[in-house]
Amino acid sequence: MLMKFNQKKLNRFQTEYIPKIDAVLSKEIKNSSNENLLVNSMQYSLMAGGKRLRPLLVLAVLESYGVKITDELIKISCAVELLHTYSLIHDDLPEMDNSDYRRGKLANHKKFGDDIAVLAGDGLLTLAFSWLSDNSLLASQRIKLVSLLSNAAGPKGMVEGQVIDVTSAEKTLDLVGLQTLDRKKTGELFHYCILAGSVLAKVDEADQQSLSEFAWNFGIAFQIYDDILDAPTDETQEDIDKNTYVNFLGMQGAKTKLSETVENCIKELEKLENAQSIDLLKSFLSYFQFGKG
Repeated sequence: MLMKFNQKKLNRFQTEYIPKIDAVLSKEIKNSSNENLLVNSMQYSLMAGGKRLRPLLVLAVLESYGVKITDELIKISCAVELLHTYSLIHDDLPEMDNSDYRRGKLANHKKFGDDIAVLAGDGLLTLAFSWLSDNSLLASQRIKLVSLLSNAAGPKGMVEGQVIDVTSAEKTLDLVGLQTLDRKKTGELFHYCILAGSVLAKVDEADQQSLSEFAWNFGIAFQIYDDILDAPTDETQEDIDKNTYVNFLGMQGAKTKLSETVENCIKELEKLENAQSIDLLKSFLSYFQFGKG
């Protein structure tokens, strides 16, 4: 891609906040249950080395609007990481993707058994809503966050995307079907993160709309970028039949689509009227640059 972004700004933000996110997750999950086996299983996947991209996006919106980031706001931002981790645990189960490994470690069900993995995922899912509702926010903010996350993750959001995914494994989707799948399965949580940040920062309606469009485009870019990275060099028939942007558009077409989508992200950020700065949010687009350090 020709566009360049301030990756150093993103690196500084990650260096400051990923340790704080990890500290909150590690501390709070230990106190989440009296059943040690359940805690160990939840902690195993939660602390397995994720990029923390989703809570970072929530915090980036706060930073962009000049909101002081407290420990409580970090915990609230981490609710989405609990939910994301639940989805990964369940994704790996034999009934779903049947994966033996996640992030270079044994999948949760391979470590703790299918039954405990299911329950660990259930625990993380429900704990996410506890973190959103048990805090000192205004009641209207708590209700809005719970509503946003439940819609993003539920039967009209991520779960619906998972159903489309498992039922389309043996058939080829058209491009609209692929975009619907990716929007539901991947884009919904990114959309939640940006809107959650806007709720916490009390962003006005006009800026919320631009942030919403930025979030949808960010989710599309994320999926296209992953499809490009995952594209095999020696394609088998199975690889050719997969529902990916590379297979629909070709490698160059996918890269062009990625570039266009990133440009759409920038256009939406430039519409923001009340943000103190858009530089940090724009720096997250460096994630989609090839050959970055």
